[in-house]
Amino acid sequence: MSASPSDAPLDPVRLIESEWQELRRQAAGLPYPWAPAYRSLVEAAYAEPRLRALYPYTSHWTLRFSTTTRPRLTAVGPCLITHDEGAFGVGRGFITSDLGVFATAREAVAAALTHLPVGPGPVTLGAEPQ
Repeated sequence: MSASPSDAPLDPVRLIESEWQELRRQAAGLPYPWAPAYRSLVEAAYAEPRLRALYPYTSHWTLRFSTTTRPRLTAVGPCLITHDEGAFGVGRGFITSDLGVFATAREAVAAALTHLPVGPGPVTLGAEPQ
């Protein structure tokens, strides 16, 4: 008897890519005035291999990264924020720009990379499958 797809072990790499694709899809469909800036932030982060290798998640449209998948996230590195006026912030905490405010999404992502730990390791599952 062969194993069903639901019996297959979860693959963190596939979960990361799935989460990125969903994040990009959501960002592309937002109807808000700040949506183009947020979309550019998501795309700039996705374009960076070190960030793309991490599990992305958002809260209040703040882009964050984790070394574990849902449901138990382990935050790593700074937060990326889209400000209403079109600027982009980088911060150590939730919705703070204490590491700088930048004119472009690419500049914010570049700054975030300087505050990302070297080699945070491969992403693991945030909880053991039941």
